[in-house]
Amino acid sequence: MADTAFGPHPDRGVRQVETAYLDLVRRRRMYGGILLIVFVAMMAAGFDLAQSRNAGRVIDGLPMVLSFPSEVISEAWDKRGNIPALLAEHLPSLIETVNIAAVSTLLGGLAAMVLALLSTRGLARWPRLTPVFRRLMDATRAIPEIVIALMLIYILGGGPVPAVAAIALHTAGALGKLFSEVAENADLKPVEGLTSVGAGWGQKMWLGIIPQVAPNWLSYGLMRFEINVRASAILGFVGSGGIGYDLKIAMQWGQGRYDQVVAIFLLLFATIVAIDRLSDHARARLVKGRNA
Repeated sequence: MADTAFGPHPDRGVRQVETAYLDLVRRRRMYGGILLIVFVAMMAAGFDLAQSRNAGRVIDGLPMVLSFPSEVISEAWDKRGNIPALLAEHLPSLIETVNIAAVSTLLGGLAAMVLALLSTRGLARWPRLTPVFRRLMDATRAIPEIVIALMLIYILGGGPVPAVAAIALHTAGALGKLFSEVAENADLKPVEGLTSVGAGWGQKMWLGIIPQVAPNWLSYGLMRFEINVRASAILGFVGSGGIGYDLKIAMQWGQGRYDQVVAIFLLLFATIVAIDRLSDHARARLVKGRNA
């Protein structure tokens, strides 16, 4: 009798919680259904627009999807005896591509370190300029490497220098964002200790922050190196040198040069696999060393 007079029944509170939870689930399902309908409608509208503006209907061309790859592979198979010599012939171009990726990753990574520390809340040298450095990284990430390379080729001419500059700029923005997120989770106690003994901003970053974030930063840098190898090969199509330029020439010649196309693809595939394996091994060593 006392429970009825002085407080609500416990079952009533449970039912209210269950009702509120079910209402929340229904709302989420409704919003999810609406988003799915909008997404499907946008996909259908985009496909219809592509169909109307395409020279030929996409659906009609689907049976021909494998025609070109089969033609390339069959010609390369007929000339398979030439593949070893072609691999050796294009190896210097592959080395140039890897060099472009390595230099651009190094330059972009160094710039990313500075931008990350200057744009990280709680660590920035000039806190009021933190949004400026963040927008600067956004700008370098927003512009594709190929657009930057085309502008630099117009100014500097063809060659590896525009490719290095374009990839390094994009790398600085991409890695700067990742480095900043890692630095935000760093322990600030070493920085406070260094501040108490009168250390400058550079000393606090070098001694208090860099040792904590170095394993993750190196891991992200290795991952970006893999991406930059592919980016440097793509930039070869616009005259930036490397193995991408050789691939462009071979594909422009068409039939009769498909053995070169396959040889170049084999070199690129083997390089990406090797870098991926080495990066995985290095990242594993870094993580184990950090946790040890």
